[in-house]
Amino acid sequence: MNRSRKPIAFVAALALLSSMSPAAGQSAGQGGGVTLEQIMADQDWVGNPPENPYWADDGRAVFYQIKRRGSDIRDLYRLDLATGQSALIPPADLGKVDRPGEISRDLQWKVYAHEGDIFLKDLHNGTVRQITRTHDEESEPAFLVGDRRLSYRRGDTFFIHDMETGLASQAAEIRLEKAPAERDEENGYLEKQQERLFDVIRKREGREKENREHRETLQKADPNRPPLPWYLGTEVEIREASLSPTGEFLVLVTQPKAREEKAPVMPRYVTETGQVETRDVRVKVGAVPLPNQSLILLDLRSHQRHDLDTKVLPGIYDDPLKEIREKTEARRKAQEEKEKAAQGGEKKPAEKAKDEKPKDEKQARALEVSALVWSQDGRHLAVQLLSQDNKDRWIASLEPAKGPALTPRHRLTDPAWVIDYEFNDYGWLPGTSTLFYLSEESGYSQLYLDDGKRKRQLSPKGERPYEVSAPVVTRDGRYIYYTANAAHPGQYETWRVETATAKAEQLTRLGGEARAVLSPDESQLLLTFSSILRHYELYLQPAQPAADSRAARQLTQTHSAEWLAQDWIMPEVVAVPSSHQKDPIYSRVFVPKDFDPAKKYPAVVFTHGAGYLQNAHYGWSTYFREFMFHTLLAQRGYVVLDIDYRGSQGYGRDWRTAIYRQMGYPEVEDMEDGVAWLVENRSVDPARVGTYGGSYGGFLTFMAMFRKPEIFAAGAALRPVTDWAHYNHPYTANILNTPEEDSEAYERSSPIEYAAGLAKPLLICTGVEDDNVLFQDSVRLVQRLIELEKQDFETAIYPVEGHAFREPSSWLDEYRRILKLFETYLK
Repeated sequence: MNRSRKPIAFVAALALLSSMSPAAGQSAGQGGGVTLEQIMADQDWVGNPPENPYWADDGRAVFYQIKRRGSDIRDLYRLDLATGQSALIPPADLGKVDRPGEISRDLQWKVYAHEGDIFLKDLHNGTVRQITRTHDEESEPAFLVGDRRLSYRRGDTFFIHDMETGLASQAAEIRLEKAPAERDEENGYLEKQQERLFDVIRKREGREKENREHRETLQKADPNRPPLPWYLGTEVEIREASLSPTGEFLVLVTQPKAREEKAPVMPRYVTETGQVETRDVRVKVGAVPLPNQSLILLDLRSHQRHDLDTKVLPGIYDDPLKEIREKTEARRKAQEEKEKAAQGGEKKPAEKAKDEKPKDEKQARALEVSALVWSQDGRHLAVQLLSQDNKDRWIASLEPAKGPALTPRHRLTDPAWVIDYEFNDYGWLPGTSTLFYLSEESGYSQLYLDDGKRKRQLSPKGERPYEVSAPVVTRDGRYIYYTANAAHPGQYETWRVETATAKAEQLTRLGGEARAVLSPDESQLLLTFSSILRHYELYLQPAQPAADSRAARQLTQTHSAEWLAQDWIMPEVVAVPSSHQKDPIYSRVFVPKDFDPAKKYPAVVFTHGAGYLQNAHYGWSTYFREFMFHTLLAQRGYVVLDIDYRGSQGYGRDWRTAIYRQMGYPEVEDMEDGVAWLVENRSVDPARVGTYGGSYGGFLTFMAMFRKPEIFAAGAALRPVTDWAHYNHPYTANILNTPEEDSEAYERSSPIEYAAGLAKPLLICTGVEDDNVLFQDSVRLVQRLIELEKQDFETAIYPVEGHAFREPSSWLDEYRRILKLFETYLK
């Protein structure tokens, strides 16, 4: 149909969806193809892939979990590598089988946590000794230097277990209260008056103080007693703690105690009680000031505390948001002047905030400590810190035995934002003071070494830029294994590089997505591999370079017969030229089996969620339902484009940060280029193109439909963000700063600001119990559309669903509506 035709039948057409007969729904798979009912059914019908694989201690078997059909429970299986047979581990044996853990340096012992308790295994004879059996959660077991003691954690307390004597001792007692002497000094007027007036009070307090000091003297002098407690005061809370491998030092990450904030509430309407119930959900971006974190080093030998000075970090006094804040303030004042002129009166100037610092006083930036890593011998500690304005990441080191001074080792700074949920792996080469770490400083995540004197890139330069992730160091430090998409942005293979020579080797050549786990003797790779048409399965390959994919032996086959019997459309991964920048826009394109270039086809552009996610790759998609839906659309005569717009994962720093302060602009440009490519290369009628997506993809549906209504004839926005000022802080503040600092970026990037541009049919689908993109997002937009007197939109709500739907009936209803939308306005 012509895109200029007014969609007067839209509301009526959608109203029919809820009363569609089963026969009408089943017709979705015309010609014997997959049906919409099957696509949206419980996904057990596809087959459940192996999860959380790990090696048996002797390297002769592997363990993995499988989800039960019709249940959320995962069962544990053991696969014998010699026979290829898998066996279910019965409940009575779950406490006896091998578990992932830490192996001692002499390779004799293994310690691991299971169901909140600690176990110790003798690798020579296979005997297992249970160290704890409590209702508390014990975790983080590790061997201390010498391999005759191990440590574990219970809450914020560390315990040390002597393997020879069986003695369990507490490494340190941390108390979030004031020390007794400090409490004495802070006595108020009444307490001091009592001491001044009454001799009995003075004597009693004197005896109590003498007894307390005597007990502390005995406790300090007696090696059989636990150590004296550490008092941190009442105004802080512990965010992280790490005991050194020597057991001599404890590092704490603290922050001011959080203020009690009134959290937003989310109502639930379909409940067990029949009453409307509420629960707290996350706060919105910028709503609560982030606490500045601090580092404390506790010397457990001398009972001395050292507050580590982070002011030594280079650039700690920089203010990267200064110009943006000044511009925001100027906009605010201009708006106030405009309002004052409109009101014809004077406006009272805003009061200066009481805690506002003088403008000429330099302030160190607030920090978050993201990781603490000790060297194997416990002599060195590495600390990774992030600025809370999201512009810097530092790695600093410390030799606690030589003094409490941090030494900056690496700084990564970015005028947009430093990614804080990927490419932050780092650690020590065994037996050295050399750090390895990932950094995006070249524009792509690469692997580096720093021995304190010289920094060098370890991962090699390739024929094309690529990204490195998931580095794993061998026990001897000779190699670092990692994952890289060196051959193609959508193909992830396992590599290794020699740390001494920087000689790199590609080990796997499977052509999809491969992730590896080294065997206990480091001679084999347990691979988790997927391709476009096959979900993750387990493979086995020697830890040596392979000539082709035949070097990897498949261990599991968990696809159902029903899945394998379907005639799925195999999408082509294409590089769509961009009219706005040099790099292409990688996309998956689905075309009908009987594609005829002489015909004109309707098309659908799918935009994935999460923003920073990759979907146009050669592995199994996390959007597997959508993959199946795209096959159904192709069977019905549509061409489908699944696009990795700017902001997506896998394409380097510039692609990732192109959306900084302008979400929805580069991505819609890429969508427009995608449509142009379809018209030129896949015989698509430009008047019959629709779009849909969920979460971030729903947001992009809005931005395209509101800002560029000429591109798409119809769109469906699922669980969509409508106003970024209402989303969470960790994600949004990276990209848009905060609303108070950068209101312009929020107004520029939020669909609700452009709702007046809606001119084509729009479907909005949202879960009432969504605690990620809150239901309020869609409610506010709908009210805005009502006030704008827009008619060409429809809303479907799902009372029992959160952000990720769980009920097949909800999935089916949602996609029936999407399909009906496209069938009505694109055919």
